[in-house]
Amino acid sequence: MNDPHNINSAMPSEVALNQPAHEPVLSRGRAVIQLIIFSIIGIVCFFIPFTINDKSTILFDHASKFLVTEMHSVSVFLLFLMMIYGAFKPIVTGKYKESLTDIVLTLAKVAGLILGAIYVMGMAPDVIMTPDMMPFLFEKLALPVGMIVPIGALILAALVGFGLLEMIGVLLQPIMKPIWRTPGSSAIDAVASFVGSYSIGLLITNRVYLKGMYSTREAMIIATGFSTVSAAFMVIVAKTLGLMEFWNVFFWSTLVITFLVTAITARIPPISMAADDDIDVEARDCKTNEGNRFAAALDLGIETSRRAGNIPKIFWDNFRDGLEMAAAIVPSIIAVGLAGLLLDKFTPAFDILGLLLYPFTWLAGVGDPMEAAKGMSAGLAEMFLPALLLSEADLMTRYVAGVVSISSVLFFSAMIPCVLATKIPLSIPKMLVIWFERTVFSILIAGAFGHLALSMGWIF
Repeated sequence: MNDPHNINSAMPSEVALNQPAHEPVLSRGRAVIQLIIFSIIGIVCFFIPFTINDKSTILFDHASKFLVTEMHSVSVFLLFLMMIYGAFKPIVTGKYKESLTDIVLTLAKVAGLILGAIYVMGMAPDVIMTPDMMPFLFEKLALPVGMIVPIGALILAALVGFGLLEMIGVLLQPIMKPIWRTPGSSAIDAVASFVGSYSIGLLITNRVYLKGMYSTREAMIIATGFSTVSAAFMVIVAKTLGLMEFWNVFFWSTLVITFLVTAITARIPPISMAADDDIDVEARDCKTNEGNRFAAALDLGIETSRRAGNIPKIFWDNFRDGLEMAAAIVPSIIAVGLAGLLLDKFTPAFDILGLLLYPFTWLAGVGDPMEAAKGMSAGLAEMFLPALLLSEADLMTRYVAGVVSISSVLFFSAMIPCVLATKIPLSIPKMLVIWFERTVFSILIAGAFGHLALSMGWIF
């Protein structure tokens, strides 16, 4: 077994390096050029804003906006194709029979498809046709998600398919154990989740945990703290909250806050009480002469680029995964999102849950702390709900809500069922406690940074 702390041995990046033996291997020179070109493409598309038609935002947001606004009918047609596939795939494959959670999620997807259909046909009941219900949910959330996730996955291939991901993993190794109490190899999980998706991160985490390379505590830290929604979803949250003008501030501060909160929750119950002696930590973490870390990172990045294989296939596989993800989440977003909006409008459910968060939104200094607490508590049901419920709030509240949507990590519409599907021993009660802890710390830290950002003119 490779030592995960030896940077001169292969990282456990089965996603990138397990290429078939017959795939051609590039020369080192061509691999370096390929690594540089695709890394630049990914960075430019994701992090550099461009002004088009007086709108300044990142390139793939421009692309999705064009589809949604200029090709609306085509986008709706494509969205329904994805929703039909997403709703009926678990029925056709029989996956819905695997557990009660799968049955509930399948029913939610079918309900979302039906709700979307009756909305488009104008047959929905008046109670859900008010502007802040189905029209907002479908036009401002479901449709952009359906377009952005596949396009984002396509562009993400440039960031994750040609060695940049592995380079980052090696460079982050020295800080993982002292800060997050996880081995250096978990950097791959963290980066894969943040630039890919939580499903990819959880897949890697579960696989490594079952191999005995993570202790129970380490697996819990990684699953609940690193398996965030992807950068593509962050764009949706930022768009809904009107934060795209400050995309880089929002993105990088959310990344830092998310992983800072993980460092805190790793040191408090229930995670800190989990077993950490169910593997031979000393043997696994045995350190060797590490040499020049940057050179080792570069070598691994180049080697990954050399073995990247068929470039069109890499982009197609990522695009297909994006389509699969969009198909799975859009109908459930509509169903769970509408249920959350109806609960917010007609029941005191989020008022009650919001009372638990009120002291912390008050301490964070947001404009209307009770309203903010209610909106952020809805994130337990679906991570998009805080953005939906607080989209008209003041800038400070919108910024904090955006960070909390990402940083709280756990939510019932997708993430919690995904964790339950792994072998990591995380029960629903434990995840509820961890969600509350993450939400509280996210509110406080985001509130502090938000005030600093406002005073410095970074957001305005």
